[in-house]
Amino acid sequence: MITHLKGRLVEKSPTSVVVECNGVGYEAHISLHTFSLLPESENVKIYTHLLVREDSHTLYGFFEPSEREIFKLLISVSGVGASTARTMLSSLPPKQVQEAIATGNVAVIQGVKGIGAKTAQRVILDLKDKILKVFAMEDVSDFSSNTNRDEALSALETLGFSRKQTDKVLSKIVQEDPNASVESIIKLALKNL
Repeated sequence: MITHLKGRLVEKSPTSVVVECNGVGYEAHISLHTFSLLPESENVKIYTHLLVREDSHTLYGFFEPSEREIFKLLISVSGVGASTARTMLSSLPPKQVQEAIATGNVAVIQGVKGIGAKTAQRVILDLKDKILKVFAMEDVSDFSSNTNRDEALSALETLGFSRKQTDKVLSKIVQEDPNASVESIIKLALKNL
């Protein structure tokens, strides 16, 4: 399995790149998101996913490992192929795809060209738990920017408390006092767990 390419960027287009590694040029299909992040310099590192089919071996490239993870999750859904997953990542930033799946926002996913209501629902149904697990996201709508809460959650998980149980308690604490320090969040949580 080819996990990444590091070398000289020989060709760059909105749909593919060619990276030369030790004299061998590798073509990788990319999303518009990756295209927009690629530097103008010659040396690049592209994270890849090799898709092996009966009649082809196709390399897909990503500027960020998180985009590659979302791509792999998307192609695991029945009815979503590599081209549909790439179109989704070209239409929406990976973070937005992640949040739409985590919050069950069918409209955002259905807004991507070529994805109907049933496919959007299937993507959410199949991937919601996996997205939350892989990216360790909390309730995205309420607490996406509270780093003290995230640190407290991590600390309590390390102490052996379950994520689900801890998550609910922390939600209440942070709702009451959004500016609470990590220590005070943990102390209050320990009293309620």
